[in-house]
This record gives sequence, C-alpha cells and structure tokens, in this order.
Amino acid sequence: MMNAGNGFAPSGRKEQRMQALWKNLARKFWRDDSGQDMIEYALLSAALVIIVAGFLPPSVMPSISTIFSKISANLNAS
Repeated sequence: MMNAGNGFAPSGRKEQRMQALWKNLARKFWRDDSGQDMIEYALLSAALVIIVAGFLPPSVMPSISTIFSKISANLNAS
C-alpha cells in the first residue's frame, strides 16, 4: 500500500471528496459546450480576414506588412 502523504492514493475522507470534486468538474467541463460559439466566431472571422486580404490591391499589402512588422518588433522588444 502506498504512503498516504505521497499524493498517489486518497488516504482519507478529504482526499476522496477532492477526487470526487475533480471528477465532477472534469465531467462538467467535458459536457459544457458554451465556448463552442466563440470558437466558431473566431474561425469565421479568420476566414473573412483571409478572403478580404485576397481582394486587397497589391499596393496596399506592403503597408499592412509594415504595420504588423512594427507591432511584432515592439512585442519582441518588451
């Protein structure tokens, strides 16, 4: 049998309740689909950005690239 203090096996009532709580939370998390809409909106937005970028004139693309390069440089500097 394992030592009660090593964290591998529940040794008492408190540990059993914590284990049951974690199982219950994991079960609820697995069944919860409320965040699914947010992911769908993010994917839709990404697809829209790609489509719009495909229709932009080539003269606009370098300026957009410069903006993102400056943002990236500022993020890397901090």
